[in-house]
Amino acid sequence: MGIIHEVKMTIRYAHLIAELVKRDLKLKYRRSFLGYFWSLLNPLMMMSVMMVVFSYMFRFDIENYPLYLICGQTIFNFFNESTNKAMFGIIQNGPLIKKVYVPKCVFPLARVLSCFTTMALSLVAVLIVMVFTRVRFHFSMLLFFVPLIFLLFFASGMGMILSGLAVKFQDVTHLYSVFTMILMYATPIFYPIDALPANVARIIKLNPIYTIIYLFRELMLSGRIPPILNWLYAAGASLLMFAIGALLFDRMRKDFIYYI
Repeated sequence: MGIIHEVKMTIRYAHLIAELVKRDLKLKYRRSFLGYFWSLLNPLMMMSVMMVVFSYMFRFDIENYPLYLICGQTIFNFFNESTNKAMFGIIQNGPLIKKVYVPKCVFPLARVLSCFTTMALSLVAVLIVMVFTRVRFHFSMLLFFVPLIFLLFFASGMGMILSGLAVKFQDVTHLYSVFTMILMYATPIFYPIDALPANVARIIKLNPIYTIIYLFRELMLSGRIPPILNWLYAAGASLLMFAIGALLFDRMRKDFIYYI
């Protein structure tokens, strides 16, 4: 009942979430000359650097490596940034939580949604790479948003867990940075999964982030619709993470007032 009540209150406070998203976006680009243009320029610059390092120095034989790289980067960077920001959602809004009643899950969810907005702007960079590399249009590309929705639910669930844990255990903020670094290198973002030993590749494929990246790449790179099992796995893992995140957050939120 607690979770259902929290969800209903969150929907009622949708306008507050929208305002918090606007605030986060304004703070992110405050005093920036290029402003929102960085959402387009940054992924292109990072892709160029990584392309030189991994394409020429390590010589991975991947068709249309620039698009392969920027697709993986766009997905992983959103997950990394959104969960890191959500982790501090409760801590940094402590004064507001003490003054007025607001569903506490609003704060980590608003952080995830603001990062999702930034990622949506970054998709223009993906489109630019597709144009310059002369990728042929396929109608399957119109499904590009489905893996991103899976990603949004997965990151939201993870963000709620982290935001709750960070209130009581500050070590979580340090440990998570190590975890995301390991996850980045363990996810085939810069390299093909075929470069890994078969037994390692099987383990990597269990990573929902990899599955979401795989779905997105297949749609954008080759225009193929991946097998249904991949879609079901990504959807199931994302919804499960969101449900676990909501459940754990609901159990932890009652103690927040003692720590913030």
